[in-house]
Parts: sequence; structure tokens; C-alpha cells
Amino acid sequence: MAEPAKDGEQEGPVPQHWRATLTAIVESLVRRDDVLAAGVDPVDPVSPDATAACLDAVDAYGAVTLLPLPDETWKTSVAMWHGDHWNCLVDLWTAEEGRSDLVLDVDVFEHEGGYRFRVHLVYVP
Repeated sequence: MAEPAKDGEQEGPVPQHWRATLTAIVESLVRRDDVLAAGVDPVDPVSPDATAACLDAVDAYGAVTLLPLPDETWKTSVAMWHGDHWNCLVDLWTAEEGRSDLVLDVDVFEHEGGYRFRVHLVYVP
């Protein structure tokens, strides 16, 4: 398993070994459930307010149906080192338009030989 680059100058691809966790986060949003509020290892618990803000952003985007991440997601989603963590912007997909303008913003921290994920927001950059 190759370690992700700690290059604060350039975005890079989302590392392969983070993709299953990021996919699970998006699947929780697709189901519109509160799984993330309880925390899913290795994802930090997401507050009900933050979960609501993510879902509200999808709703505000328009009458769309959020989809689970297809493999194409990883061609355009990026990660970048920010001194003590990586910031990932994961492109989200809808049934109506395919790849949308929405992104999931997640920070990834090194933690006890692995990684911890902290969800921030869904938004249009």
C-alpha cells in the first residue's frame, strides 16, 4: 500500500486504500440515514447538524437523486496535503446528471498506523 504524497503544492489522486471508506460515507448520505452520527470506524462521528447541512446542500442543489460513487469518481476526485492532514474533495454523482457540481469535503489524518476521516460538508465549490 503506497503512502499518499505529502505535497502541499499539488493535488493528487485519492489513494486507493481510502476509497472504500469514502464510498461508505457517500452511501450513508445516499440512504439519508444517521449512520455517520454514530461514527463508522475509521470515520469520526458526524454531528446531527453537520449531517443535516450535508443533506440540505444536496436538497438545495435541486431535484436530484444522489447516487453511490461509480469508479469514474476517482478520475476527478483529489487529495492534497495541508501540513498535518490531507483534504479530499470527492465528486458526487446524481441520477439526473451523472457527475454533479457537488463535492464531499473530508479531511484525512494519520492515526495509529492507519487513518481517521473527518467529514466537513457537501457543497458546490
